[in-house]
Amino acid sequence: MNSENQSPYSNDEFVPTNFKPVRFLFIILIIMLLISQAIKWYSTSVTLPRFCEDPESSMHHLKALITQRTPAGEGRVARKPYIIAAKLIYLIPQKSNESNDNYLYRVRGELSQRCMR
Repeated sequence: MNSENQSPYSNDEFVPTNFKPVRFLFIILIIMLLISQAIKWYSTSVTLPRFCEDPESSMHHLKALITQRTPAGEGRVARKPYIIAAKLIYLIPQKSNESNDNYLYRVRGELSQRCMR
């Protein structure tokens, strides 16, 4: 067969590139670590300081969240402060075997430490 008649995408001429899976996995790992660090920075630098505007209200709603079965009641407006306070559970998770009172004390300390900065 004549080389002039072959298409440039012929399988006979296909030469795979030098794909290096280790390099690819290393790049993915670095990206994942960067995303993780960005999330940590955002939560400590942006999200937690938002609770400094009214920490007592946040602590009241957080206490209701962890002690009552349905603290918010009905209606979207009634649930909003509880949803905001629920972010504290994600940002400052309760340790295993930690009592609710100790957890609330630890969260209050964390908030007061963040708000004093």
